[in-house]
Amino acid sequence: MLPAVYIPNFNGAAHLGRTLRSLGNQTRPIEVVLVDNGSSDDSIELARRELPEVKVLEMGGNLGFGPAINRALAEHPADPVILLNNDAEAEPRFVEALLDGLGAGVDSVAGVLLQERAPELIDSAGVVADATLMGFDYLHGEPVAAAEGAADPLGPTGGAALYRREALERVGGFDERIFLYYEDLDLALRITAAGGRCRLAPEARALHAYSASLGAASARKYGWTGWSRGYMLRRYGVMQNPRLALRALASEGALCAGQLLKDRTAAGLRGRLRGWRNAAGLERRDADGAPLLDLSAREALALRRRRRG
Repeated sequence: MLPAVYIPNFNGAAHLGRTLRSLGNQTRPIEVVLVDNGSSDDSIELARRELPEVKVLEMGGNLGFGPAINRALAEHPADPVILLNNDAEAEPRFVEALLDGLGAGVDSVAGVLLQERAPELIDSAGVVADATLMGFDYLHGEPVAAAEGAADPLGPTGGAALYRREALERVGGFDERIFLYYEDLDLALRITAAGGRCRLAPEARALHAYSASLGAASARKYGWTGWSRGYMLRRYGVMQNPRLALRALASEGALCAGQLLKDRTAAGLRGRLRGWRNAAGLERRDADGAPLLDLSAREALALRRRRRG
């Protein structure tokens, strides 16, 4: 069975062509699967034109990131499973370097996304989180060379990732309640809790157009990230710890206030409230044992501002 690269896509024709062309130039044989979430542009026609051997799976509507990938894996299984954003251009050794990262006890491998406007800088080398489970892009803003010899992240970012199929099946795949954002962090926490670990592959690089789909400061993005944040806070019982609850309230309050003042939207706040409500009554998940960052609320917000910048 060949490894397969799954590309989640929703109206991504503006960037999808270069993604597919880059996968056609890989140094290792692969399958390429376009997971289309009901695009209304010419994504599917473009995909078949740019890479005739591409397998197109049409979801029939916008299921969100995790649910679409889960369905794609059920319809077209592969091992290992590689994910790549539809706005990323993979270097020729991207797949080879991810595969080289597999080893005993390694269930996932994190690739390195580079900033499109500053390719010498890292956009994300995986996901990490603080004790309140606020997620961050690992090594964001660092020079590419910083990935060499760096410690492994908690898990890969969903935009450049490799997973053993068995590891995904062991934890039930992506949480289908999470439409978009934080699904990779949640998956990383569950794989870690099941005894798996992630390895960083510094040479598995791809150029990334950050937030090309929704926009870096759009109300839609704030709404979905807010939902996922509220859901994670409740699902993992963060607010049951008084110390962590105070930190989370301070951080989330500052973020929502900034969005309201700077971007004139309360979508992030409304999203957090919806996510919190939707997690009610669900079985609590455990982040104990995960390598979480020891950050103050001030330090966490500084990292978040750096990402926004």
